[in-house]
Amino acid sequence: LYCYFISIAELHLSHATEVSVNNTENKLCLYANLMVNFSVTYEVGVNKSETVLFVLPENVTTEGSICNNTTSTLKLGFGDGHSWAVEFTKDNKTYQVDSIVFTYNLNDSNVFTNSTSNETKSVTAKPRITNVGVDTYYSCKSENVQRVESVTQTLYDVTLQAFVTNGSKSDTDTVCTADLTSSTVAPTTTVTTTAAPTSTPTPTLPTPTTGNYSIAPDFNSTACLMATFGLRIGFKQGDKVETINLVPSATEVGGACGVNSSILILTSDTINIMFTFNNDSKKFHLHALNVTVKPATGVAVVAANTNMSIWVAAVGSSYMCNKEQTLTVTETLTLYTFKLRVQPFGVEKGEFATAHECSLDDTSILIPVIVGAALAILILIVVIAYVIGRRKTYVGYQTL
Repeated sequence: LYCYFISIAELHLSHATEVSVNNTENKLCLYANLMVNFSVTYEVGVNKSETVLFVLPENVTTEGSICNNTTSTLKLGFGDGHSWAVEFTKDNKTYQVDSIVFTYNLNDSNVFTNSTSNETKSVTAKPRITNVGVDTYYSCKSENVQRVESVTQTLYDVTLQAFVTNGSKSDTDTVCTADLTSSTVAPTTTVTTTAAPTSTPTPTLPTPTTGNYSIAPDFNSTACLMATFGLRIGFKQGDKVETINLVPSATEVGGACGVNSSILILTSDTINIMFTFNNDSKKFHLHALNVTVKPATGVAVVAANTNMSIWVAAVGSSYMCNKEQTLTVTETLTLYTFKLRVQPFGVEKGEFATAHECSLDDTSILIPVIVGAALAILILIVVIAYVIGRRKTYVGYQTL
């Protein structure tokens, strides 16, 4: 297994940044509604670095944005000296994004904790956002990952329109290639936990190998997040249901340990899954799942659920479920876990704390049910015997 550590600064997964820019005539000329995640690795000591994960916030400024006939710039400022700028160019019939310039201030201690540098740095990415029809907006639900030097930018749920005419956003879109070749599922709030739903075909794959995953602040520290489980994913390809197992030996492990939110990220050639755990100081739970499956044949499947409340246990304890659990993330994607145990908060000495067992494992619940059922049956037998005895006695009296 491969492991790296990420710290968290104001990470929220379920909001978008929406902005409108007007021209000198006070008419709309640029529009954006999108989500951007940033991952930045920076130095905190000699031969020592950390990686921070944060998002483009909802509240940004548009100072520095420019609208011209053939070139435009959308510049979003946020935080303490950070900015994200998109450069557009246009020809007669189409426009495109030439570059995205992300500028970040390492002197911002709220984001870059313990940074040894106070520089302001910039990286320039060249995304493939081209051939967008004039008078249309660019639409892309799928992830667009841009890696430059020590910075990774992930764009998703993107709506962009430059060179707006008539002062209003177009109703016609130019859809990105990734959305045309993938099945992207919008977030849902439906979550179920069952032992074996009849609507899901019996998987033909062997039981998944149990993987042991952990996150530590650095190589010299013990784990702050621990998880062990086997994982299978079921997903729809048209009318057909496919299944795939996560292979621990071919999986990279990443994530983050926070005070109120922790993240576990598992990445292989075919599966990318992010578990987000929240806690309210007393109990923790699995809050969100973001899953991408890239099967050997067929199209990629993207699914997300950001309103979950499962795998609940007290902070400082672990959650365990040895029996197979079924989690319906969306209508087209289902997770199956085997021999699950997780502890995203309060890990001490690199060991799991006392486990809260799921109802499927808890045999103490079954014992009173079984005893009660046995007593009910015994009472029923006694009643039936009594009725039969009374009937025989009554018949005997009639004969006499």
